[in-house]
Formats: sequence, structure tokens, C-alpha cells
Amino acid sequence: MAGTVVEWYEFFLYATAATLVFNKIFFPQSDDPFSGIIAAFGTYAVGFMARPLGGIIFAHFGDRFGRKHLLQVAIVMVGASTFLMGCLPTFDSAGYLAPALLVGLRFVQGIAVGGEWGGAVLLVAEHSPAKSRGFWSSWPQAALPLGNLLATIVLLILSATLTDEQFLNWGWRIGFWLSIVIVAIGYYIRTKIQDAPIFQETRNQIENAVEEVPYGVFEVLKKYPRGILTAMGVKFGENVLYYMVVTFSITYLSVWVEMDTSSILGLILLAHALHFIVMPVIGHLNDRIGRRPVALLGPLLTIGWAFIAFPMFNTAEPLVVLLAICLGLSVHAFMYAGQPAIMAEMFPTRMRYAGVSFGYQVTSIAAGSLAPIIATALLSQFGSWVPVAIYIALAAGVSFVAALVLKETRGISLEAVDEDDRQRNAINA
Repeated sequence: MAGTVVEWYEFFLYATAATLVFNKIFFPQSDDPFSGIIAAFGTYAVGFMARPLGGIIFAHFGDRFGRKHLLQVAIVMVGASTFLMGCLPTFDSAGYLAPALLVGLRFVQGIAVGGEWGGAVLLVAEHSPAKSRGFWSSWPQAALPLGNLLATIVLLILSATLTDEQFLNWGWRIGFWLSIVIVAIGYYIRTKIQDAPIFQETRNQIENAVEEVPYGVFEVLKKYPRGILTAMGVKFGENVLYYMVVTFSITYLSVWVEMDTSSILGLILLAHALHFIVMPVIGHLNDRIGRRPVALLGPLLTIGWAFIAFPMFNTAEPLVVLLAICLGLSVHAFMYAGQPAIMAEMFPTRMRYAGVSFGYQVTSIAAGSLAPIIATALLSQFGSWVPVAIYIALAAGVSFVAALVLKETRGISLEAVDEDDRQRNAINA
């Protein structure tokens, strides 16, 4: 969890900076306030597009050699790319080379984060007892709001203590440079962990097998297509909702509602704290009532949130806006907290990293990466929040359908999943 906090701190530091800073210093300026934001979100989307590639690469080696070592590589990659972002020249000084370098570093960052999530959640899920896997594996999920909380705190302090000119000229870079300190801590922690016994046993079986045991992305697509599609469906609505709440809401509140940036960041900071607390609670709920009921409830609540949140934002009243953001992140937890347990229980150990990473990361291209761009374009085109709310509701509908066909796996042992896989292979052979 501690290592995952580092990854998300750096990933979301970029997301927030893309809204507040990058649209002003890395791209040519326009009379349309949304054009620079859309361009910045375009580079933001590059990280999402790189994530499936990172998931495939890291999963290939992670299913073969272990989760631990790949997690150490991931944290160094994302730390180095984030630090270098803080050193980039602006558009005024380097022209189009500036956004080109930004895109390149964002791509490296995306590859690292793409490999990070699957390894982190599986390390916990494979160590966890079957009866409480939902609770324990929700803790790496709680690293998401905690990492975002750290990123928001850093930017909030910088934006509050510096003038707007100072923040745009050099202040924003400090948050990116601070990543080196956090990376060092996270890397040290990851040297002290070990792969789960079930993985070590599976690796020994593979090494001692008479014939080569297939693994990897192509194998999981061939043997478990339903698991992949279900994982993608479960992920879709959740991913759209999250980036609407934590990224697009900043754009909407600052540009459309014209709220002060520091005030918006302060409200989001408080909401992240609540999100962190709620996550393991919903993870425990997955163990108590099952994966499927919680996965069905999340999309239904998302549809309701989409149509009440924007009128609440429009009030520009801090407490009302805070309530809307808190509701959005609480609803998100219903869809997000149980994902590690749900996805880990879909695939056998020999290809679990590949199955989980592919289902999770590929979805992020069509969901999280495009959500802020689509929402900003809809708002600019129609001048109304209603099309944005409809878009969120449709995304939630995808996850609801996926939850309907989701197989209930609460309490299942991962050894049983592996045994079923062995029997299926024997029958197919």
C-alpha cells in the first residue's frame, strides 16, 4: 500500500497540474478557455494509453518471476519520469519541444503505473485469507485517495503560499521534485516484502513441469475471455466516475462556476480523506454480503449522483460542493474497493497478473483517459451539465450490466481456482 501511494501521488499530481498549470505553460494560448485544458488533458490521456502496454510487459514477467521485483522497477520508473517533468522547459522557451517532452515522460509514467496496480493488489490478495480477501485487498485501493490526498496537499500549500505568477513560473515544479523523497521511502518498503506462498508454489510447479506451462496475456485472453470482458465492464463506470469527480470537477468549478482554485483543492482534500476511510469499509462489505450485490449497487448510485452533483456544484457554496464531491467518492468506493478480490478470483495464479492487469488497464483508455476530455467537450459544445450527467449514467450502465453477469466468488480459495484451471487444461488436452 505504501508503495502504491507513491505511484498515485505522482500520477495524480500530473492530473491536477494538467488542469491548473500545464494548459497555460506547455501549449499556445487561445481565446477559448477550454482549448488549452483539452490539450492538457490530451497529454494526460497518453499516460492511460501507455498503461495497458505497461500492464502487459509487467504481467509477462510478474507471472513468471514474481510480483515483488516488478513493483520495485515500477516505482523507480514513475519516480524518475515525474522528477524530470519538474525540469521541463515551457512553451514560451522551447516551443513545441516542451509538450513533446511532456508527452514522452507521461508515456513512461503510464507504463510504470500500468504495471504497478496489478502487482500491488495481487501481492495483498494472494497473501489474504479467503474469508477476508475483500477487506485486505481494499487497502491498496485506499492508496488511491491517499496518494491523491498528498498530491492535493502539496499543490494546495504551494498555491496558497505563492502568488499566481510564482506558482505558474516555478512553484508547481516543487511538487514534482518532492517525488524523489517519497520514491526512496516506497522503494525501501518494497525491499522488505515477499511474494505469497501460493505464487511461490505455482512457480515451482511451472519450473518442474515436464512440458512448458503457458501463461501471459495471450493465454488468458484465450482461456478466460469472459473473465476479461467482465473485469473490463466492472472497471468502466468506476473509472469514468472517478476522473469526473477528481479531475473534471476542478475544471467545472474553476472555469464554469468560477470558484477559487485554493478553495476547490481544499474541498477535494477533505473528500479524499473520507474516501480513504470509506474504502476498507466497503471492502469489508464485500466479504459480508458478497462481491455481486456491492458491484450492482455502485452503478445505481452513480447514476443518481450524476444528476444531483452538478446542481450542487452550481450553488458555489463550499459545504454543498464538498457534500457533492464526498458523495461521488463514496459511491466510487462501492465499485472500486472490491475490484482486487473480484478480479483475483477470476484467474489462476499462473496468469493472474496478466488477467487482472489487462482487464483493468485496457479499460482505462476508453474510460478514465477520455472522461475529462469528453466532459469538457460536452460542456463547451452544449453549455450545460446535463449531457455530462447522461454520459456518466451511460458509463455506469456498462458496469451494471457487467455486475449482472458477474459470478459470485466470495470466500473462494485461490487454490480452488488453480485446481479448476488444472482440470480444465487436462480436459482440453
